[in-house]
Amino acid sequence: MPPRHALIIEDEILIAIEIEALLKSQGFTSVAIAESPTDALDSALKRKPDLITADYRIVDGTGVEAVKMIMAHLGPIPVVYITGNATALDEQGGLIVQKPIRPYILAGAWQNALQPA
Repeated sequence: MPPRHALIIEDEILIAIEIEALLKSQGFTSVAIAESPTDALDSALKRKPDLITADYRIVDGTGVEAVKMIMAHLGPIPVVYITGNATALDEQGGLIVQKPIRPYILAGAWQNALQPA
């Protein structure tokens, strides 16, 4: 399996660390964490992620804004939204995992997100 890189867009560090551990247990070899849309774009431009996880509410904006900015520069990237505000994401489409995080649900969402369209 080739190395895979993930970008976690989350402003609560303990949750970001939990997501990082789960991603690494699923075979991701590197992870970057960003807490704002600007940080997320900067990180993605430095190394294009194979997967993005994003919370809805983050510092200085939303995960949706961050994802849109990244995709405007890099094209489509699989995304899983991990949030306590799932109703705010209903219009966005995509995969949504509700907090609190259940590892097996998150693993299933990543696997679905990474499937070729």
